[in-house]
Amino acid sequence: MALHITDYRNGFQPGFTPITSFDDAKDNTGIGFGVLKLRSGERHEVLAETETAWLLMDGEVVVTIDGQTQAPLNRRSLFDESPSCVHVAAGTTVVFHSRTDVEFTVYQTANRKPFTPRVYRPSDVPNEHRGKGQVGDACYRFVRTIFDRTRADSNAELVLGEVVTMPGRWSSYPPHHHDQPEIYHYRFTEPQGYGHAELGETVLKVKQNDTVKIFAPNDHAQCSAPGYGMYYAWVIRHLPGNPYSTPTFAEAHAWTMKPDAQFWQPQE
Repeated sequence: MALHITDYRNGFQPGFTPITSFDDAKDNTGIGFGVLKLRSGERHEVLAETETAWLLMDGEVVVTIDGQTQAPLNRRSLFDESPSCVHVAAGTTVVFHSRTDVEFTVYQTANRKPFTPRVYRPSDVPNEHRGKGQVGDACYRFVRTIFDRTRADSNAELVLGEVVTMPGRWSSYPPHHHDQPEIYHYRFTEPQGYGHAELGETVLKVKQNDTVKIFAPNDHAQCSAPGYGMYYAWVIRHLPGNPYSTPTFAEAHAWTMKPDAQFWQPQE
């Protein structure tokens, strides 16, 4: 299994498309990742065999969890709206009734510890404006942490969020790394959009629907081409006895986080 998965640039078919598995034979993050597409009016039932999260990318859907029907979830823009997400433990039955065509990204890890299911709605997820005013707004982006150890049960082993990178700017910056494995999945404001993703000293050209696996000790900063907003969903797996909390920033570039950082600019 490659670190950079490019097989789905033309889109996903209806149904579930697996992209990674939590038991991949090579380059195993311990995270299963895929895309679920439902047609309008479709009913889809799942008995979760492991910890699973469904992140709504587009559409309107009613979700029933262990017989309890939730208020509808809906989303029309990855870039302008905060997310909705369903997060459950192994043994939970989830039924989706789509009111429109619906797309989810789906995340799993081989965790069978119990915890109470939770539905996260846009009002639950802060849309953080990070990097505003720093180094000329060059790394200004939106960061939406859906759940982590501060907002999910301690038995959960996944951390899930989103980043929206402004056109021509950087995100996941300064370059940083962490012990825990991670996956990024990309979308762009236009189908021909693209960006660059760093894995240590390797630079990848990422396009619509690409997926990248990230392992320690690789620093992983990102940038979007001018004219194209870049979205990526990110998912991290806690390690036994070593849960994810905050990343380690590359020392050489950490100065850029200072609000009063001085840097070269052309003379007018």
